[in-house]
Amino acid sequence: MKRSPKAEAGPPKTRGETTQKDTGGLASRLGPGLITGAADDDPSGIATYSQAGAQFSFSLVWTLFLTMPLMIGIQMLSARIGFVTGEGLAANIGKMCPRGLTLALVGLLVVANTINIAADLAAMAEAVKLLAGGMQPLYVVGFGALCIGTQIWFSYERSVRVLKWLTLALFAYVAVILAVSVPWHRAIAESLQPWKHLPADVSAKNYAAMVVAVLGTTISPYLFFWQASQEVEDGRRRPNALKLREHPEYVAEHLSRIKQDTVVGMTFSNLIALCIVVATAVTLNEHGITQIQTSAQAAEALRPVAGEFAFAVFAMGIVGTGLLAVPVLAGSAAYAVSELFGWRAGLSHGFREARGFYSIIIAATGIGATMGVFELDPIQALVWSAVVNGVISVPIMAVLMLIGQSKRLMGTHTISLRHRVLGWAATGVMAVAVGFMLATSF
Repeated sequence: MKRSPKAEAGPPKTRGETTQKDTGGLASRLGPGLITGAADDDPSGIATYSQAGAQFSFSLVWTLFLTMPLMIGIQMLSARIGFVTGEGLAANIGKMCPRGLTLALVGLLVVANTINIAADLAAMAEAVKLLAGGMQPLYVVGFGALCIGTQIWFSYERSVRVLKWLTLALFAYVAVILAVSVPWHRAIAESLQPWKHLPADVSAKNYAAMVVAVLGTTISPYLFFWQASQEVEDGRRRPNALKLREHPEYVAEHLSRIKQDTVVGMTFSNLIALCIVVATAVTLNEHGITQIQTSAQAAEALRPVAGEFAFAVFAMGIVGTGLLAVPVLAGSAAYAVSELFGWRAGLSHGFREARGFYSIIIAATGIGATMGVFELDPIQALVWSAVVNGVISVPIMAVLMLIGQSKRLMGTHTISLRHRVLGWAATGVMAVAVGFMLATSF
């Protein structure tokens, strides 16, 4: 069973002392932001990016450059709220919204995350089946049990360490890019003028729908909740954290770390997404393969056109990213529910100390695995997950902006004018995207 972390003693560090320690290595300053960004490239996201590259070649590359600053802005706000208030997003939303609305938003988050877990576990199992053969349902159950077990039995520090190492799985898609020949001049030209290079058989409606899919895949509510909760958890491990927040130098240094962590994590996430789109555009689209339904299908389609190496690396990347994303999906749901009902929550607590928190993790992962065993239609799972995420993303983002501007909740650490502009821009873009998605989904 997990042990409580040792208390940190001693007076607050000055800015100079903190900086000297933290800048000893970039890795020491990366954590919630890096893990959150990497978790965004889960098997479901890989399927979306693969379809974007296969169907539209390089014509959707621009969307990743659009989403990156928007993603950085909203994730930085989520982390800032968690650090400054010492509470997760669900607790803060509950202070701004009626109880019924907060319950509905958290409930829909849990539903969307569970469906996403099902799709990710199924994709991981299908990837292993492609590599090694065997029975897919057994792989689904095995991966589900592994994800539950590591979250229950690993300490907080070990969980974070494992998740950090799993981010390296995303470099599999960099390796795929290096294994194929990319016509970079053409890629840049098509991405800068996409309207001139759309396939003749693709309608504007289909193109717009894929733009919405990329936006919805990249900016997801579960990422907001996870990063904020990890900042809270990190603060609670320091018994003197509340006292330290009274020191402007400490706060400035920590907010600087949050900014660096988030910028690196979200940039990394979008660069990997770019690699997936470009790799599938070069290999699949160039050979007439334009319909991809799952990430495992993308890997299988690579085999005859890009070789065994690209196929194997792509498939192994699916497994690695899934092992990273499923705990984040289940954990973000558990944090949100626990905060809403006032339960003790956090990976630094043992199961006996936080039964409700771990029960949500077990339930979300277990139900997701059950859905995966019965071979849930992956496309329908992604559609419904996207619809539910769309329903809740815009109101959650709007409330987060109001919290970030609230002196009652944020004190002297409200967000800057530049951050407000970026955050409301992200909310507006998502509102337009979600409106289009809902109009075309039914």
